[in-house]
Amino acid sequence: MSRTALLVMDVQPAVVARYPDPGYLPRLRTAVDAARAASLPVVFVGVGFRAGAPEVDPANRMFGGLAGRDLPATGTEFHPSVAPLPAEPVVTKRRVSAFAGSDLDMLLRAQRIDHLILTGIATSGVVLSTLRQAADLDYRLTVLSDACLDNDPQIHEVLTEKVFPAQADVLTVADWLRR
Repeated sequence: MSRTALLVMDVQPAVVARYPDPGYLPRLRTAVDAARAASLPVVFVGVGFRAGAPEVDPANRMFGGLAGRDLPATGTEFHPSVAPLPAEPVVTKRRVSAFAGSDLDMLLRAQRIDHLILTGIATSGVVLSTLRQAADLDYRLTVLSDACLDNDPQIHEVLTEKVFPAQADVLTVADWLRR
């Protein structure tokens, strides 16, 4: 029997602020509310590092600028409009994929989850990287295209219409709710 979970990825205040789209959070909230109403697990994944970011190699092109900086520990704060409920799991990842440096796979397998519904910011970042790794880990996948967001609409379109369908069902939130 298949067990499904909704992943809400990188919807952290600092990330949301860099991706202005007034319709995004309400669409995502609709998906989160629907998952909760259907008793589907909702798992929140955020990028974060220990204080001072000791796990960041300065050579890393994306995160290297954080290495050695006096940063507070991060990874568990999410935008208030889609924040986790007290019983919902929060996973801190250390790189782009939700699986990188996290215990996500262990958490999902312990709950016998084999189907992931992916949402998050950015389509070309966490969603793409997580989809590729989850497919390699043999998860069944669905991407909610309008519950993903990217600063480049063309990249978002190419990924959701041409790349992702090779490994996932791609639906809008409204189409997913009708299923």
